Amino acid sequence: MFYQLLYPLRDIFFGFNVFKYITFRAAGAAITSFLLCMILGPFIIERLRALKVGQVVRTEDDAKGIYEMHKDKAGTPTMGGLLIVTAIVISTLLWGDMTNKYVLLALISIIWLCVVGFLDDYLKMKLKKSKGLTARSKFIGQIMLGLMLGLYLYFDPQIGKQLDIPFLKNLVMNLGMFYVLFTMTVIVGSSNAVNLTDGLDGLAIGCTIIVVLTYTALSYITGNAKISEYLNIIYIPGTGELSVFCAAMLGAGLGFLWFNCFPANVFMGDTGSLALGGAIGVVATFIKKELLLLIVGGIFVMEALSVIIQITSFRFFGKRVFLMAPIHHHFQMKGWSESKVVIRFWIIGIILALVSLSTLKLR
Repeated sequence: MFYQLLYPLRDIFFGFNVFKYITFRAAGAAITSFLLCMILGPFIIERLRALKVGQVVRTEDDAKGIYEMHKDKAGTPTMGGLLIVTAIVISTLLWGDMTNKYVLLALISIIWLCVVGFLDDYLKMKLKKSKGLTARSKFIGQIMLGLMLGLYLYFDPQIGKQLDIPFLKNLVMNLGMFYVLFTMTVIVGSSNAVNLTDGLDGLAIGCTIIVVLTYTALSYITGNAKISEYLNIIYIPGTGELSVFCAAMLGAGLGFLWFNCFPANVFMGDTGSLALGGAIGVVATFIKKELLLLIVGGIFVMEALSVIIQITSFRFFGKRVFLMAPIHHHFQMKGWSESKVVIRFWIIGIILALVSLSTLKLR
């Protein structure tokens, strides 16, 4: 909005020329979304508490150990993802270029997945159980979005059907029609991986902040012809504007962490985790850094793999590899305090982000 309204006024006052720069507008988006969370946070948390939109703690037999550690969290307001997504959408609308197709698609995607997560959280609240939508229903919502974006990108001449390989200079794979399936897998996988990570105070949002900060830089570089040529990475015109969207996610994440750090005053719920995870996957596909997500989002990958390994091992061999999955609960069961698990996972996430950024030169 500011870009469309104020930048044309540069001929009247040269100061408005600053709205031309993506870096300035990205900083503005981050600060705006952070302030929106800080201002709206207390009000939304109180409203959620008044509506008795509280967390339901698992009580199944295989979760007894965790229930003892987390029973005090029962009733803590959830659906805090509404705060996050609201701040992201408003700040992106204010600071982003609303004629940019990638920004518009990113906004549509995060709202779409927020609705899916909201329905899941709403059913949990209504039924007073730890399970809301069926796994099939959630997958259908995610797959529909992934399929539509995959088809759109398949016919987008700027994106192409090539797959960039980290660390390798001139190796690019052309996936052809499989690119649609690949895009769908990335979006669905990243959405669910963040959802599985959201189990401890500050864990998922802290790791998301690290990943989003990395993709803010990667988006800007990918959309900058000179820098992308220098670093020998794929240049995609228009994707630099995604750094404004990512910066809005960064600011909203920091604002939400203010209320979600231990002991949490609010949880994001599936309303936030599905939306944030999916949005990260969408940005990764737009800038051709899908495989890099395996590294920069290594914590999310580890959490998802731990669940897959646990289920597979128990189903076929009748044994559990971990004391409990996702893996953050495994360390809790081993005696680690919640804060120690969260902070150590953050440290690993920061290291993985640095490794990811190093791939820009190690090619």
